[in-house]
Amino acid sequence: MNGQRDFDAQLDSAKDLADIFEIVKRVVRKSTGRERSGLMLGLANLGGGPQGFVGAFYPVATNIIVMNSLPLRRIRETDPALYRPYVFHILLHEYLHALGIIDEAATRSKAYEISESTFGKSHPVTQFAADLSRFVPKLVYPVYGWVPQEEYQLELVKGFDRSSTASYIN
Repeated sequence: MNGQRDFDAQLDSAKDLADIFEIVKRVVRKSTGRERSGLMLGLANLGGGPQGFVGAFYPVATNIIVMNSLPLRRIRETDPALYRPYVFHILLHEYLHALGIIDEAATRSKAYEISESTFGKSHPVTQFAADLSRFVPKLVYPVYGWVPQEEYQLELVKGFDRSSTASYIN
């Protein structure tokens, strides 16, 4: 239980996406003993609406996670307290893909298992892992058929995988 409070406090004090990713990496390392370095995060407006959206994706055999910036913006407007748990859940899911768990059902199951053991059943991170669809109204704009107006552009998050670069630069 004390570990749950530690990770919960770390998540509550995370300042940015890179901070949250460092927590994801520690949680996964503690849960599985596995880790991966050198990942990048790209943000792009991938669109989405009530009929469905992509939170993020990991192109297999690459070193980048691409996260949909639209739900990030929307959740800050609708329920800012859910921002960090949502980001944690999405980064956990994609990090598991980057570790080699490619099958979606297996990834969802592992993400739920790690979330529950780390934060407990009632924590928002675990609730996202249990059923993301119940949060859709907080994650998407309610206009049917909405698509982004700007062209698809990828913005790389500077300093994303901090712990992996510390040993390379003196």
